[in-house]
Amino acid sequence: MPQYTPPVRDTRFVLEHVVGLDRYNNLPGFDAASPDVVDAVLEEGGKFVAEVLFPLNLSGDQQGCTRHEDGSVTTPDGFKEAYKQYVESGWATLGNQPEYGGQGMPHVVSTAFQEYMISSNMAFAMYPGLTHGAIAALIAKGSDAQKAMYVPKMVSGEWGGTMNLTEPQCGTDLGLIRTKAEPQADGSYAITGTKIFISSGEHDLTENIIHLVLAKTPGAPDSSKGISLFVVPKFLVEEDGSIGARNGVTCGSIEHKMGIHANSTCVMNYDSATGWLVGEEMKGLAAMFIMMNAARLGVGLQGLGVAEVAYQNAVQYAQDRRQGRALTGPKEPQEKADTLFVHPDIRRMLMEGKSLTEGLRALILWTALQADLEHSAETEEERQLAGDMISLLTPVIKGYGTDKGYEIATNSQQVYGGHGYIAEWGMEQYVRDARIAQIYEGTNGVQAMDLVGRKLAQNGGRGIQAFFKLVADDVAAAKGDEATAVFAEALEKANGQLQAATMWFMANGMKNPENVGAGAVSYMHLMGIVAVGTMWLRMAVAATKLKAAGEGEAAYLDAKLVTARFYAERILPDAGALRRKIEGGAESLMALPPEMFMAA
Repeated sequence: MPQYTPPVRDTRFVLEHVVGLDRYNNLPGFDAASPDVVDAVLEEGGKFVAEVLFPLNLSGDQQGCTRHEDGSVTTPDGFKEAYKQYVESGWATLGNQPEYGGQGMPHVVSTAFQEYMISSNMAFAMYPGLTHGAIAALIAKGSDAQKAMYVPKMVSGEWGGTMNLTEPQCGTDLGLIRTKAEPQADGSYAITGTKIFISSGEHDLTENIIHLVLAKTPGAPDSSKGISLFVVPKFLVEEDGSIGARNGVTCGSIEHKMGIHANSTCVMNYDSATGWLVGEEMKGLAAMFIMMNAARLGVGLQGLGVAEVAYQNAVQYAQDRRQGRALTGPKEPQEKADTLFVHPDIRRMLMEGKSLTEGLRALILWTALQADLEHSAETEEERQLAGDMISLLTPVIKGYGTDKGYEIATNSQQVYGGHGYIAEWGMEQYVRDARIAQIYEGTNGVQAMDLVGRKLAQNGGRGIQAFFKLVADDVAAAKGDEATAVFAEALEKANGQLQAATMWFMANGMKNPENVGAGAVSYMHLMGIVAVGTMWLRMAVAATKLKAAGEGEAAYLDAKLVTARFYAERILPDAGALRRKIEGGAESLMALPPEMFMAA
């Protein structure tokens, strides 16, 4: 059976020595994040997910959700009771704004707790996870009346939220949506259409579900420019805030999918459902992007969360399982075989898992801090820099983070050998669950195109230039210390590869845009390697300083330094190969006509 221990020690190390949480206690919201409060969130949050959510992960996957003849959906056994505990314990309100009933904890702290939730039970974590995105969109674009009516009960966890974007015929091309919004005399709209792949679209955890729906009004352009956003509650809400009549929205079916069986991914049918415009007409896609960007960072966190729990189990299995002998001779001659840990290839998979999970954790938490600073930093310059970093790194965290998350999950399964393929060990569930993160909220190819097609040129390239400077400044500071100079030099080389690839795009993308498209995924991975490498440099610097001062746990700090060296020697060199792939251009990629792809 699988097991899970929330990585509280590592989270604390990142918050203290990479994020530097204590440096921001003078900013709005950070006064609530005192060291003792943050420790309590990590310890108690970890305890909650390990004791309440994790035991439901395997059974929830096996049982799945059930749609009934009336269109209602019930979640697996134990989920409703666990959700009640989640709400009553205050976890739903952790990172939300106090004016709507939230605790006002910085986003970086609530992100740490969300990682633990995902590792313990990804399908469960998706129910409240999407609600947070819907809250953000309503606060940013909703009217005062809409915010007052919906947001407080969504913050408390009494009501859930969803995002309804795509339809059977359009996938990522939302300009093809057909859902219609007909204006009514009372100022509302009648929403009619079908939406697919709607996570948490119908369930029994909350008394109401607030759907945010993309639709087109009469006469709107038949393109993405004609899209508007509407709020469509499952149950209409009376003026006094009480639940009213059932709205014209139902779950037509639950998608039969590869993983996350315990989350109800629904086909949603809207039959003249009553909805209200959110923000301006035909500005719906911009409003929905607020929710989508929050969701993309959340999906990157899913890549990390599933990788972490899969990796933990692989480590434990490698410690317990005896098979074969070390290449240099028996390590435990009194036993019939050595543990799997003596084999270099097992070590390779586990070290890749360790270096990437710890590196991605640091990157995601640092980026979550930027989300806080974008709103609360003291100067406009700091707020702008934070916003630039979020914009630039969101597709990297989503794309690179979930590609590596899935890779770690499959490598962890591989450590088990044949047992990894057997359901009772739990590893195949992690592989299945991790796979969706590379697909939804924009496939990773779409993320890569967003990065190279939009984010690099945004604001005249201000974001990418700021990123280059950030890395270069860290490298320059670390090269002066013999203990970190080797890693700094390796990161400097990788950053040079990223800069050269960026210049190649500038020189070759205008004359043939397919050169950019052909190299997009490689570029996203190259930036991911450098971004995670920057976090590893910071962790190596922090570990070195703590050791020199005689502070911290020596074995833990030594492990950090060895893992940083592994990253420098085994991961950073991939930057050169990725650059060469990018510079290969699009010619061979685009040359074959479609009919020649089949060799038969």
